[in-house]
Amino acid sequence: MTLHELPPDATQWSARRLAKAVGVGHGAVQKIWAAHGLKPHLIRRFKLSTDQRFAEKLRDVVGLYIDPPERALVLSVDEKSQMQALDRTQPGLPMKRGKAGTMTHDYKRHGTTTLFAALDILSGKVIGQCMLKHRAVEFVRFLRRIDKTTPPQLDLHLVLDNYAAHKAPAVKRWLAGHPRFHLHFTPTSASWANAVEGFFAQLTTRRLKRGAFHSVIELHRAVEDYLKQHNTDPKPFVWTKPVDSVLDRVDRAKYALESLH
Repeated sequence: MTLHELPPDATQWSARRLAKAVGVGHGAVQKIWAAHGLKPHLIRRFKLSTDQRFAEKLRDVVGLYIDPPERALVLSVDEKSQMQALDRTQPGLPMKRGKAGTMTHDYKRHGTTTLFAALDILSGKVIGQCMLKHRAVEFVRFLRRIDKTTPPQLDLHLVLDNYAAHKAPAVKRWLAGHPRFHLHFTPTSASWANAVEGFFAQLTTRRLKRGAFHSVIELHRAVEDYLKQHNTDPKPFVWTKPVDSVLDRVDRAKYALESLH
């Protein structure tokens, strides 16, 4: 019943609901679920790429991570958009012995900003810049920042997603005048292949999630401080998953989905 039937009043079974339906104790249901590794209350989200050049693009990006070109830097570039300057409506209480810290569930919005970031794969350092919007104009401005802050004698290989601003005419015109820049695009719907996403996750967890910001300027300062701290003790990015293993897993997922239809 857990695998093949749905309850009449819900999208998944609970132990008590299923126990009532079959006339046993809910403890028995829990034991059976545990024995078969079933967890109806959990769901894993996914998105399979439909990019026709998935394998080609993935091999290109991973190749840069594993074997960077000589006399070149590999930079994983992306934007963390819609970062909100949120302030709590009431001050929270600090953590005490036996009691967790408190924070109101509601908040005041004071605007949003976008962090443009470029992660140096070999050193782990991040070039970052906050801007209020993330259009092609701002992206070109960030490319200029990268150009000024990296050794001019090195080629730059940028790993990017397929956001429209990265391929805009203004960007192409700027790149035409800066031949040391080489863009490599991840497959569509494959943000996990962009190394800088891990940095964004750490930024959210360590600095933004519990933060209270009275203005966008205060949020900018917090992000800049985090960048400085990160760059004092950076860790190189290491890709560990063989490309063939990733491709096999994607193929299995596609086969599983197709077998249902």
